[in-house]
Amino acid sequence: MNSEFKGKRVLLIIGGGIAAYKCLDLIRRLREQGAVVRVILTASARQFVTELSVATLSGEKVHGDLFDLTDELEIGHIQLARDTDLVVVAPATANLMARMAHGLADDLATTALLATDKPVLIAPAMNTRMWEKPATRRNLARLIDDGVRTVGPNEGFLAEGESGMGRMAEPAEILAAIGQCLKAGAGALAGKRILITSGPTWEAIDPVRYIANRSSGKQGHAIAASLARLGAEVVLVSGPVALPDPQGVRTIRVESARQMLEACERELPVDAAICAAAVADWRVEAEAGQKIKKKAKSAPGGLNLVENPDILASLSRHGAHRPQLVIGFAAETENLIEHARVKLTGKGCDWILANDVSPARGVLGGDENTIHLVTAGGSEAWPKMHKSAVAEALAGRIADHFATSRKAAE
Repeated sequence: MNSEFKGKRVLLIIGGGIAAYKCLDLIRRLREQGAVVRVILTASARQFVTELSVATLSGEKVHGDLFDLTDELEIGHIQLARDTDLVVVAPATANLMARMAHGLADDLATTALLATDKPVLIAPAMNTRMWEKPATRRNLARLIDDGVRTVGPNEGFLAEGESGMGRMAEPAEILAAIGQCLKAGAGALAGKRILITSGPTWEAIDPVRYIANRSSGKQGHAIAASLARLGAEVVLVSGPVALPDPQGVRTIRVESARQMLEACERELPVDAAICAAAVADWRVEAEAGQKIKKKAKSAPGGLNLVENPDILASLSRHGAHRPQLVIGFAAETENLIEHARVKLTGKGCDWILANDVSPARGVLGGDENTIHLVTAGGSEAWPKMHKSAVAEALAGRIADHFATSRKAAE
């Protein structure tokens, strides 16, 4: 029995998809860990699992009718929404996600979600084409911006006989994500100061042109938000991005690699540093003071490039002010693990999160990542996840690292 579950109250909203059957196993696992599980069964969910099976496993009355007089007298939908430590929606169908994103309250499930002031975790599940639709992506982005956390979906066999992205995360994965959310409520990283870099850098050529890359900053910003939810004091040094500042995070905006390094060094000492920014390797030797004019019959002369400072290596070898944990990212198009190991050794950092950004993957600037966590002890493949789910997983690993270090020191 894990301490983060014992005595915690989880409100599980079961949506109307074939993956609803997995929630029976999830309820059993939560009860085994000492959690109290209350369940709202949507009308569509009742087509897949029965009220009797849910009640038997949860040991609690099952709720479903917004206008049930007995329920309203005994507990009420407002109390049901707030007398909990965490709300979990599984499966979160495309329809349920859309209603959540637009603030609808037309049944007990959506009314409770709108009324709750507690953290919300969703486990999306739907057909691949539904998952990839622009409307679903917009709804997911809005939910994430509103602070909703996600786990999955995974790639695999779907109910329609097809295979692809959209399969609901397995009960063990959802249980782990619930554990991380409950840890967040307890402030697992309270007292820790963490530095994160995010986004691209812009290296000026002249007043109107610059060298850049396709990084959106979505992954770095998501990590900053996840760490802040775990109670850490987070400083985010961000290159130019079209993203709002994460809540509860102090953001420092820069443009160039040199500005980013200076900002990072000013913030030392910190307990951990995460270099998620896609820093330009090169800059022009001398920025032109005026716009370089196009010549009539020939291209402008070659640009003399010089190497930018290596922020990850600088933080990893900062002597007395070296963070206890230094994490880098390796965006690679080939030989992912091999190149990540070379980077781990060459930079002197502790962990590398390697992600495949080859054209076939289309990851850089996108919403999802397929991560391999590489350490001196080995490598671990993570399933393809939304960047917010990667952020939650990494934040949990960091919390576990400091908890283990603390126990070893006692």
